[in-house]
Amino acid sequence: MNATTWTVTTPEEPWRAAPPPVLAAPTAMPDVIVAVDDPQQEIDGFGACFNELGWAALGLLTAQERDGILRELFAPGVGASFGLCRMPVGANDFSLDWYSYDETPGDLALAHFDASHDDETLVPFIRAARAHRPDLRLWASPWSPPTWMKRNGHYAGAMPHPFFGDVDNGLRPEQVGAEGTDMFRTDEEHLRAYAAYFGRFVDAYAERGIPISMVMPQNEFNSPQVFPSCTWTPAGLAALLRHLGPQMAARGVEVYLGTLERADDRLVGAVLADDAAAAVVSGIGVQWAGKGAVAALHRLHPDLRIVQTEQECGDGRNDWRQARYAWRLMKHFLGNGANAYQYWNIALPEGGRSRWGWTQNSLVVVDPQRRTFRYTPDYLVLKHVAAFVRPGARVLPTWCVAGHDNQLVFRNPDGSVVVVLHNELAEPLPISLLLGERVLSLELPAASFSTVVIPA
Repeated sequence: MNATTWTVTTPEEPWRAAPPPVLAAPTAMPDVIVAVDDPQQEIDGFGACFNELGWAALGLLTAQERDGILRELFAPGVGASFGLCRMPVGANDFSLDWYSYDETPGDLALAHFDASHDDETLVPFIRAARAHRPDLRLWASPWSPPTWMKRNGHYAGAMPHPFFGDVDNGLRPEQVGAEGTDMFRTDEEHLRAYAAYFGRFVDAYAERGIPISMVMPQNEFNSPQVFPSCTWTPAGLAALLRHLGPQMAARGVEVYLGTLERADDRLVGAVLADDAAAAVVSGIGVQWAGKGAVAALHRLHPDLRIVQTEQECGDGRNDWRQARYAWRLMKHFLGNGANAYQYWNIALPEGGRSRWGWTQNSLVVVDPQRRTFRYTPDYLVLKHVAAFVRPGARVLPTWCVAGHDNQLVFRNPDGSVVVVLHNELAEPLPISLLLGERVLSLELPAASFSTVVIPA
């Protein structure tokens, strides 16, 4: 690319090419100063999570439509160019129902381990994406261990709540979990078996031609939920990591500590205070309320990479109100040290209701009656960043001079600069940004997202 480009999205007109803006010498004080000489953290990539309900939703479409969607999301240079994605280890809250790879009680030797359940859903989903992005990197985390490895003998940790509608997870009151406790059986033989369970999972996917590059020990280790979940204490996580590290090292798989879903960096610090556990950890996973800890984690653990592991999921309406909030989340995480940003559901049927009753947003919505689909505002906002920012890019800090602080700026490995801006106003907004010795001057359309790419 040898010319500046400007791509604009409004609610009425998504993803249009605007006339290229002109960069000129400064003649007045700019609204924003970009610190081009102070690059920050490196970007590892963008993506979303492969969930069973997503594959079921895409299955309502024709094979050609489904392939076109995956090309748009994954093929380099076509659409969002996703290169880093998440998947569950066994069931999660957007699975068809609960399952694990070994539900035989007491099977510490994992003689009955079997990953064939995924051959109908997650495996073809991931293969279909990798057909467009063969170098797609994949990381995984469990929502719950096998039930017999848990003290309560059940996949869930909370009783059904009216918020989730008419859901019955079968949990009894005496089986309810609690934050700050280990729902897992943390004796050595169960920890050893669970670490081996992770290893069997990685091997099973490798046998299917799908490499796993990184794992995290537990999704939202703070939260007992009505769906698959498991709480852990920092001490329990440290004990698991001591076993998990060698299993993953033998397979060339990284281990990140996550996912943290509390605004409390001390929970991470308490795990890393165990030297043996810290030695196997190369990054941190943060989501939801963990956003309140991300800046401190970046400052206190500068040697560890940070993944925003699950964008807050919305309410199933898939509207512009939520997309604006999604932008604020992305700006917060990437502006405070995150190296990667992950959306949650790739696709869902209209309404986005899970097996356990929660309605959530997705990048693609499928109408089950009409067998049609649409890309959501959330997708367009994420695409405004992911389509242009390459792995290895660096975040460039910005300084607000005249009241505008609604932008993210990156420098790609090829030297090009990517400027992403949001105008929240219901009227056009003139803005100028100083980049080194040149000023980028724009008039942002009302209620718009813009991406300007300036070649090196």
